Amino acid sequence: MDKYSVFPDQPIAPSGEVSRRFLSLGIRTFQEACRHVHELPYGYNSNRDDLMILFKEKLGTCTTKHAVIATLAAELKLPIHKNIGIYAMTESIVTGTDSILNTYGLPYVPMIHCFLTDGDHRVDLTEGNANGKNRSIDDFLFTETVTPNISGKDEYLKYRNALKEHILKRTELQGIDIKAVLHAREEGLELLKRNVIRR
Repeated sequence: MDKYSVFPDQPIAPSGEVSRRFLSLGIRTFQEACRHVHELPYGYNSNRDDLMILFKEKLGTCTTKHAVIATLAAELKLPIHKNIGIYAMTESIVTGTDSILNTYGLPYVPMIHCFLTDGDHRVDLTEGNANGKNRSIDDFLFTETVTPNISGKDEYLKYRNALKEHILKRTELQGIDIKAVLHAREEGLELLKRNVIRR
């Protein structure tokens, strides 16, 4: 992943709800906004579908952090987009994953992570946060550009579709039932939350 310094340091104009909120905080440029969001603590929000929840609760996940910055980019007409990526979660990435893999007979748990793109650049504003992962995610099994504040329901539908159309067709997952993967995903989400709390 690249650092947010690859993004243009464009002045923020009051062109929408998010840009006005940043300006009210004394944040004047796009890179300053990225720095502010990156430095907010990593934590699970009470309502991930509320675009402004990051400002209200002063913390966020890859979902809410990137929703805010991708929305700001859209307001400023910058070619920066939110993406979802499905990565192979293993013990080396998230401590405790082996237990899930053994339960469901999987080589890894396909999990969603969000990031931003600007041309060939990829930026993760949760990199370096205490986000429950042992290292950054650089390799993905599948990626897709999405609307900045994609709902939890729509993201889940995209995940299921990617499983059926791409992930479960991989050689190492031949014969694996989608229900096993969905159950493993649920346990993976709980594991990530527990790991964030422990840190």
